[in-house]
Amino acid sequence: MNQQRTTNNHLLVTGGAGFIGSNFVHYWLNEHPEDAVVVLDALTYAGNLDNLKELESNPNFHFSQGNITDRALVDRLLRDYQINTIAHFAAESHVDRSILAPDAFIQTNVIGTFTLLEAFRNYYPQLEGNGRFLHVSTDEVYGTLEPDDPPFRETTPYAPNSPYSASKAGSDHLVRAYYHTYELPTLITNCSNNYGPYHYPEKLIPLMCINILLGKPLPVYGDGQNVRDWLYVLDHCRALDTVIRKGKPGETYNIGGNNEVKNIDLVRMLCDLMDELAPSLPVSPAQELITFVKDRPGHDRRYAIDADKIKTELGWQPSVTVEEGLRQTVSWYLENRHWWEPLLSEEYQAYYQQVYQTSA
Repeated sequence: MNQQRTTNNHLLVTGGAGFIGSNFVHYWLNEHPEDAVVVLDALTYAGNLDNLKELESNPNFHFSQGNITDRALVDRLLRDYQINTIAHFAAESHVDRSILAPDAFIQTNVIGTFTLLEAFRNYYPQLEGNGRFLHVSTDEVYGTLEPDDPPFRETTPYAPNSPYSASKAGSDHLVRAYYHTYELPTLITNCSNNYGPYHYPEKLIPLMCINILLGKPLPVYGDGQNVRDWLYVLDHCRALDTVIRKGKPGETYNIGGNNEVKNIDLVRMLCDLMDELAPSLPVSPAQELITFVKDRPGHDRRYAIDADKIKTELGWQPSVTVEEGLRQTVSWYLENRHWWEPLLSEEYQAYYQQVYQTSA
């Protein structure tokens, strides 16, 4: 059951039209062109078929719109496409939204993961030991760190502080239990904050890039001293590939970028990059747009990942510095205005106003 994966894999990628999922699908079909990839996505607000548009003509790519809580649909996809690997990205993932409306987070992150596990448990015997269930999770399940605390390790006790992180913690526990109870070949990864192309505009980095281009305020929670470890999404995809091929079933692997940055410093870096790369900004220098707003409830102060286990056991380590990754990301948003402009919908505007108490 611990043999390395080779070729001719058939992947079911849940949430594959979302930010990290779509980057993973692009990465996988580029790196493993002989494999088949089936994307299952409900196309909620953060799922976007435009993220996968370039793959429509690829005969090894298939898309199915549907919800991971639909057991009959999941059963059919596993059977019809002879899936041997599930890469489970589908999740409600924005802390702010989980504070406003936690219901969807329980349904998707807990019930949805349970449904996938049950379907895979029923289907797995026919794979004769040649299967994988990769569950992509978050460092937020570990809670928060003080400035001098050591980074999160795989053995750090869970202490989620938001409905989002609590729902992800619950799904992690289910995945772990299905390995120990049913001997399913599950793998869990807990990653730090991702950034890169196809990132929905309400998240911090794309929000700042877009607001700078539109000359709108840059809302920074509290004092801006909250610290996050930033992981370039392509580095994350490489790590997940490594875990699928080399990971030991039943294990958890933390994935981090070794890029701890205070939120306010990150915003200033983005402002400086925009000043350099974007001509004729509405407001220049862009730092004049920085606006401190009321902190969100339960805002974790610091996240940091110790990724030594995946480095020493599987040979992966991040290759993109935050300076390099931010430059690539800013350039992508500058070059892909046609991608993000349609996403600034009335629903997005209403959400933005509710969270930041100001219009987008």
